[in-house]
Order: sequence, then structure tokens, then C-alpha cells
Amino acid sequence: MDATIVSEHTGTPSETSDRERAELELLFDIVRTFDKYVELRTALGPLLSLLEIRAGLTWGMVTLLDRSTGLLKIEEAYGLTTEEKERGIYRLGEGLVGRVFESGQAIIVPDLAKETRFLNRAKNRTKADMAGLTYYCVPIRSGGNIIGTLGAERRIRQDMAETQMARDRSLLEKVSSIIADSAKLRERILEEQFRFRRQEHFREHERSGTGLYAEGGGNGLRQGGRIMEGSAIIGTGNAMRGVYTLLAQVAPSDATVLIAGESGTGKELVAAELHRLSKRAGEALVKINCAALPESIIESELFGHEKGAFTGATGRHKGRFEMAHRGTIFLDEIGELSPRIQVKLLRVLQERELERVGGTATIKVDVRLITATNRNLEEQVKAGKFREDLYYRLNVFPLHIPPLRERKSDIMLLADHFAEKYAEKNGKLIKRISTPAIDLLTSYSWPGNVRELENCIERAVILSTDMVIHSYNLPPSLQSAASTRTEPTTTLEAALSRVEKELIVEALKISRGNMASAARRLGITERQIGLRVHHYGINWRIYRYKNTDRD
Repeated sequence: MDATIVSEHTGTPSETSDRERAELELLFDIVRTFDKYVELRTALGPLLSLLEIRAGLTWGMVTLLDRSTGLLKIEEAYGLTTEEKERGIYRLGEGLVGRVFESGQAIIVPDLAKETRFLNRAKNRTKADMAGLTYYCVPIRSGGNIIGTLGAERRIRQDMAETQMARDRSLLEKVSSIIADSAKLRERILEEQFRFRRQEHFREHERSGTGLYAEGGGNGLRQGGRIMEGSAIIGTGNAMRGVYTLLAQVAPSDATVLIAGESGTGKELVAAELHRLSKRAGEALVKINCAALPESIIESELFGHEKGAFTGATGRHKGRFEMAHRGTIFLDEIGELSPRIQVKLLRVLQERELERVGGTATIKVDVRLITATNRNLEEQVKAGKFREDLYYRLNVFPLHIPPLRERKSDIMLLADHFAEKYAEKNGKLIKRISTPAIDLLTSYSWPGNVRELENCIERAVILSTDMVIHSYNLPPSLQSAASTRTEPTTTLEAALSRVEKELIVEALKISRGNMASAARRLGITERQIGLRVHHYGINWRIYRYKNTDRD
């Protein structure tokens, strides 16, 4: 087999191929990282971690241009606290970063120890630590403009210095290009959102003579958030498309539909849409929440009563089933019905007739029944809390509404809708939702689903003072450590040690200083507890005679 002779600096063809493949995989993972995050800043930390772990480039730092000041601001940097990042500002020509920003040319410093006067991050590092470190700083270029810089370090062998520096510079320039494209894309999205909303505002202004959004307006933004024009259901993601497909198929029939889903997912809206698309759309849609009324009242509300049927029944009263004759009745929270009411409801479903409370006359009703529940009715049946025969009568066509955490792509459509709704209600103009706020909205799990999102946006609209919904306008439950500057200030090891010491002290207190008893309580050996007591400097003797009931 012939051998290919190449220089040490170049490497064999196999090594070159492996290196190129690894670089392509790294760049691909970096692009995927940017795709994961709505806000550019939150993607920079994972980016620098990838460069350190996969490429060996440490102490990474990204600065971006603040257009309001014309200065470079540190967006992410290894080894800096949040407060230090906030203070990190570079002017034209200031330090290595400022020089790269001013000239638009990459700078490589072969021995970092000789250039500490240009760096702001030399704290806690001696010249000996930085000796032999090569520092890179490349511009982040968008079109013909410099919008920031990307810096990193590497300790390089002297015999590989020239080749390695060329490779690192090439990689960092490719990464800076990805950052620039990502920043440009996010800026374009914000500009398009603002332009679109401003156009809608002007159209509404022309139609109504006011700068407010008209109630129930059918503008393009609202229609764009719906699968079908005229629908009240907002959401175009795959999860809601699947729901809407089933909904459209069953709506024209008279089949009984059981809508299941967590509280706040919009089950009532789905029921209204089923009625709107049905052949009964011209008749009444009657709604009743079974959980909102006590048993003594709900029977009368559902089936009606005759005069004198009970104390206070001063006249004949039609029930909801009679009111819904030839139309649709929607029973929300059907799982809350008592067994007695379940029996009467079963008869209505089977015979399509009922008797009012206190009456004897049989009344025929022609209704389409839609029910909803946030409970697992199958488990209720097994537990004997819900009639099995009624369950099968209701479960003719089950329809499950996914929770909001499974509809991430719909969150911003809903947020936009609620922002417009409450802007009009409160006499405000909301032009956009800021990028940090979008990031919080899309990363939150929404246990209260759409109803919780609506409440959050209403609050944010009320608090907004500059026509923008900012992250700090959102409730504390949505805030992240980064947005509130409350990142952990201790290491994992220190936190675990503190917990371990507290557990040992507590066990010694309970066992009155008996090391063997405390060890058994903690599930460790006497030798292990002895070593830990010595390590943490715990004086176990002080617990031997204490009254632990008073401790």
C-alpha cells in the first residue's frame, strides 16, 4: 500500500477529513442551538460551551452593537457575572475588542500574557496562567456593517502554532457569520411584526377614527391565527390542526361529543365551534357549568320545575334542555354531576324525553349534547363515582384538547390576540411584544393553559407604559433567573455540602449525639459519618445531653 507523505502541520488525508467532518458537525449543532432559542442572547451561552467542549476554544466572549448608544456591549462572556456583563462596554478603538470593532479586521495575540493591558478579564489570572495562550478576536459582520465581535482563547504548541491559528481563525469567522445571520433574522422578524401591526393600526384608525383596535375586528393577523376564517379557535400548529380536522368531521352530525382536556385549554370554545359548524347553527346553543351549581339547583336548571315543586318555586320554569330544543346543549364539567342527576340525564339521552321537577308530563326534546371534563372519566367509572352506562353514552365521539405546553407554536398567536383584545379594552395601543418577553412566554410550561396566558397578557397590557410588552411586565411566575438576575451564586458542590452537613447535624440532634444511631438514620456506616463529622468540623458531643425536643 502506497504511503502519502505530508508535513506534520498539514496532517494525513484521513486526519484532515476527520477534522473537517468534526467542524461541519460542530457548525451544524451551533445552527441548531440558535434555532432552539427565540432570543439571541440566550443562545450565546450554549454557543460558547460548544466552542469550549468541541473545539477547545475557552474563555469565549460575544459583544454586540447597541444601536442606541453606538457602543459594543458584552452579551455573553465566560467567567463574568451578570453584573459585570451589564457593565461591559467597549468604544471604538478601546482594547483589542474595540480595535477589531473599529477596523473590522480579526486580531490574533500569540502570547496573551504580553497583552493583558488590553483585556478586562485578566482578574484572578496571573501572567504565568496566560503565558502561551493565543487570543482570537474576530468581527461579527452583517452585510457591510460590523455589529459585534467574537473572542476566544487556546493554548497552542509552538510547532503547531501557525496551522492551528489559521484553523481557529477560520472556525471563529464561520461562527461569527452564523451569529450575524441569526441576529439579522431576528431583527427582520421584529421589524416585520412592527410593520404589520402598524399597518393594521392605521387601517383600524381609518375605519373607526381611533387609534385603538376595534372589538372583534377581522384583520389579517387574527385571521392568520385561525385554521378557518370565522372560527373563534386560535392556533395553527399540528396539534390544533389535528383537533380541528376531527371537529370538522363530527360537527355536521348529531353525535354526542365528549371534550376532554386540562382546565383552561378552551373546551367551551371547541363546543361553540362544533355548534357553529353543525346543521343546528341557526338554533340556540345553551351552556351550563355543572360544577358551578349545587345539586338542589342543577336538577331544576337542567330539567325545569313546576310551580310549587319546592319552596320558592313560584312559577313554571323551563329547563336548559327545553331551551335548547332543536339546538345544542353544552354541559361543562360533566364529571361533577351527582349519581342521582346522572340517572336522569341517562334517560334524556336514551329516550329524548324528560319530566320537570314536581311535574308528571313527559316532554320530548330534540337536542345535540356536547359535554366536557378535565377529569379522567374512565378512572371515575372504576372508582364508582360515575355511571358506566352514562359514560359510554357520552363517549360516542371523544375529542381531546392538547394543553398549551404541547402547542408552543400557537403561544405567540394567542399572545398577539390577547394583547389586541386588552389593548382595546383598556384604551391602549400595544405595538409589539419584546424579544425577552417572547422568550419567557415560549419557555414557560403554562400549567393554567390558555386561560393563564390570557391573564398574563392582560396584566402586561395594563402595566405597559411604552406601547411594548416587556419581560418585566409579565408575572413573577414566568420570570427566569437570567431575566431577574438571580442566577445561583454558589457551586453545586458547595450547595450539596451544606445540605449534607445540615442532615448530619439534624440526625445527631435526634439521636442525642449517638453516632451509630445517627449513621443508621442516614443510611451510612459509622466510619462514613465519622469521616464526615471530622470533615465538617461538627462537635457531636454538644448534642449528647441536649433536650432535642426544645432544639
